[in-house]
Amino acid sequence: MLTRTTRIVLATSLLLAACSPASAPPPIAGATVAETSLPPVKSFRAAAAAPTERANSDIARDFLDLSFALESGRNLPVLTRFDEPITVKLTGRNTPILRNDLAQLLARLRTEAKIDIRQVSEGRASITIEAVAKRDIRRALPHAACFVVPNVSSLAEYRRARGAARTDWAALRSREQLAIFLPYDTSPQDMRDCLHEELAQAIGPLNDLYRLDDSVFNDDNFHAVLTGFDMLILRAYYDPMLANGMTRTQVAARLPAILSRLNPGGDARPVRLRGETSRAWIDAIQNALGPSGTGGKRLSHATRALSIAQTAGWNDHRLAFSHYALARLYQGQDGARSNHHYRAAARAFETSAPAGPHLAIVSTQLAAYALSDNKPGDALTLIEASLPAAYEYENAVQLASLLMLKSEALSALGRETEADAARLDSLGWARYGFGPDWAVRAKLREVASLNPKNRSF
Repeated sequence: MLTRTTRIVLATSLLLAACSPASAPPPIAGATVAETSLPPVKSFRAAAAAPTERANSDIARDFLDLSFALESGRNLPVLTRFDEPITVKLTGRNTPILRNDLAQLLARLRTEAKIDIRQVSEGRASITIEAVAKRDIRRALPHAACFVVPNVSSLAEYRRARGAARTDWAALRSREQLAIFLPYDTSPQDMRDCLHEELAQAIGPLNDLYRLDDSVFNDDNFHAVLTGFDMLILRAYYDPMLANGMTRTQVAARLPAILSRLNPGGDARPVRLRGETSRAWIDAIQNALGPSGTGGKRLSHATRALSIAQTAGWNDHRLAFSHYALARLYQGQDGARSNHHYRAAARAFETSAPAGPHLAIVSTQLAAYALSDNKPGDALTLIEASLPAAYEYENAVQLASLLMLKSEALSALGRETEADAARLDSLGWARYGFGPDWAVRAKLREVASLNPKNRSF
C-alpha cells in the first residue's frame, strides 16, 4: 500500500504561538468573530499549473526513479498502469467540498495530463475513493492519514485481504482495481491534499523522491496540489509508447522521444543533476518529524539530517528542509535557535527553489517572529511578499495564517480598519484549511497572542 502519513506535517502545520511569551489567551479582536457564525468556506478555483522548466534528461531520470521503486526503497520489476478509460467512484461519508475538489482534479487530469478519467456513480469502478473516519484509518494503519491499496474496493475488504499477495504492489503486472481511503472528519484541505497525492499514485508512479522540489511526489509536503511537473510525469506515464509489463530498461529507451514530443522545450534546458538522497538522511528526517519520539531524540535526528546534508555538499532544498525541520523542533524551546534555522532555510530556499511555495512558507514563520518581537512593519513586508505564493499553490492553511498575521501587524501599527478587513478575509480560508469553527477560533487566538498589544503579563 501507499500512504500519506502523519509523520511529516511541518510544511502545513503552523505553531505560531509557540514563539510568543506565555500569557493569558487574548480575546479575538472584533467581538462579532467570536460570537457569531463564521463566513462561508472559501475554496480555490482549479487552474492549470505552470509547465515545468526542467531539462528532459533530468525529468527522465526522475520518471524512472519514481516509477520503478516503492517509497520503502523496494524495486518494482515492471511498469503498471490502468487501461483507459479510468473510472472513479466516490463512496462513504463524503462532503460537497470533497465532491467539488474531486471534480476539479479529474478535469485537470483530463486537460493537463490528457488522461481519459471520469467519475461514475454506479457499478464497478477502476478506483473507489472511500471517505471513512480517521479512527478507522488508524486502526488499519496507525500512522497513516490516508492510503491507497490495489485490488480492493472498500476498507472492509482491505481488512480481510491485508497481507495477501493481491495487495502487494510489487506483484502487480497491470492495474485493474484499487481503493483510496480518505478521512471525512478532518479539514477540507487535508482531504484535498490526500486526494491529490493518493490519486496521482493510484494512477501513476508509486515512489516519492526528496530531491524533487516541484512535485507532490515528495514526502516533505510543501506542494499540496499537482504541479506542472506532476502532470507531465502522468502524461508520459500514459503515453501510447509505454505499456504494462515494460521493464525499466525498456521504458528508459523510449522516454527521450516521449519527453521530446510532450515537452520540446526541455531538450535545450541545462541539466540540473542532483545526487541520490541517502537512506541515512531519509531515516533521520523521518525519525525527527515522525509520530513518535521524545523532543531530545527528535532534535538529535534533525541535527544528524543537517550534518548529512552539509557533508554531502547538497545546496538544494534538502539542505533547506534540514534547517526547516530543526527550526520547527526548536520552536517553543529556543526561539533564537529556531529563528536562526528559519533564516538559514529561507536563504537556501531562495537559491534552490525561488519559484515554489517553500520560501513563502518559511517567511510566514519569520513574520510570526517579527510580530512577536514587536516589529510589525517587518512582519507586514514578509507577509505581503508571501501571500501570492500561498494563493498560487492553493495552501489555505498558509493563506489564512498570513491574513491573520497581517491583521495583527496592521493592528499593531494602529491601522484597525485594514486589520479588521484582513481578519475577515482570513476566516473563509481558515474554514477550508483548519476545518471546524472551534479550530478557526483557536487559530485566531493563537495568532493574536503574537501581537504585543494583546499580551497581559
